[in-house]
Amino acid sequence: MKVILLEDVKNVGKKGTTINAKDGYARNFLFPKNLAIEATPVNLKNLESAKKQKEEREKQLFEEAKKLEEELMKFTVVIKSKTGENGKLFGSITTKEIAEHLESEHGFSFDKKKFDLEEPIKSVGEYFVKIKLHSMVNAKLKVIVTEK
Repeated sequence: MKVILLEDVKNVGKKGTTINAKDGYARNFLFPKNLAIEATPVNLKNLESAKKQKEEREKQLFEEAKKLEEELMKFTVVIKSKTGENGKLFGSITTKEIAEHLESEHGFSFDKKKFDLEEPIKSVGEYFVKIKLHSMVNAKLKVIVTEK
């Protein structure tokens, strides 16, 4: 029996794929747990239209991320912090602080988990921080750390 998987099923297939399953497995396991539906022409047509909508949505999100990336490249975030000898900071600058300064200075709100610091910022200087906007788009934000 041909069925369309509604969820990822371990050792069987991924969501949205059409597979050949044994009749008993489909009727007694997949259908009662709402893991699959029968692959009728109507259901196959609905699956194709859902895939097209998902692709269009992904394309739109990718385009928006590209525009946002270009906009973020223009901005610079300045963070003032207490320093000791030779420009060393007391503590370090965290992604949370960078996110807060970006929101207060430029109005962009991002989750601190979207920021990617290669190493902690522990001294005065100029740094570039990656922001994950999309699975294929990373923006670089210029961060300048100065003395208070």
